[in-house]
Amino acid sequence: MLRAGVGGALLLTLLTACSSDGSGGSAGSREPGASGDASGSAGAVRQPPVDAPFDYQLGGPYPPPAKVRAVSRDRTADPVPGRYNICYVNAFQAQPGADAARWWQREHPDLILRDDDGDPVVDEDWQEPLLDISTKKKRAALAEVVGRWIDGCGKAGFDAVEPDNLDSYERSDDLLTKDDAAAFARLLAERAHAKGLAIAQKNTTDLIGEHRGIGFDFAVTEECAHYKECPAYEKAYDGKVFDIEYETKDFDDACRRWGEKLSITLRDRDVSAKGEDGYVYRHC
Repeated sequence: MLRAGVGGALLLTLLTACSSDGSGGSAGSREPGASGDASGSAGAVRQPPVDAPFDYQLGGPYPPPAKVRAVSRDRTADPVPGRYNICYVNAFQAQPGADAARWWQREHPDLILRDDDGDPVVDEDWQEPLLDISTKKKRAALAEVVGRWIDGCGKAGFDAVEPDNLDSYERSDDLLTKDDAAAFARLLAERAHAKGLAIAQKNTTDLIGEHRGIGFDFAVTEECAHYKECPAYEKAYDGKVFDIEYETKDFDDACRRWGEKLSITLRDRDVSAKGEDGYVYRHC
């Protein structure tokens, strides 16, 4: 997802610093900003509406336009009453910023992906360290960390979860594979379904053929028109696709070609809250 980053040097300094606790943290630890653990109980998964007006509010919550029926918000925000609510979780990478870097280094230093020199592997576009999903043991440990955030989404009243950065293996310098991503995604899907939450595939058509085996229920895509991926998502998910475009020409093209089958939304790249400079929102 598109977020403002922090300096890579700062992240590397924080993440490579000596830790007083190398055990990976306690089961009850939380990343800064998390809403807390939740037990919850399994229930029926509520599928998203097809071709429903959608608002992507990751830059900050605000009252959605009246016509909007589905909303995606960060897991630290509250869901919107009367709408289909999707909970954003950065599941395959750490959040940017010094606080998140310190938390991971303190609580789970062994779960950050590192290169041969021991330095964190960082998504340079957004300055987000990649999480290490390279082994079954580490995937299980990360599934507990991210799973508690998913539990929190369910407890807060969200209908679904959107685990971002499924495609992080493409930025891992070949330290992670597509199979690693699929295996971790299956763990997250099991956790979400156990809490009565639907789960979205977030980007990368490389894994779209495995969506049933993984357990994805629908898709949240960024710029499927720009990258000419809308047909693949429409076919796989029978129209249960929320696409966000960031360029007007791509949005207009998507509306013309897919507006009757997919939910197409135009947002500014910073996904600004309504009232902020640069805010853009349109729906087909």
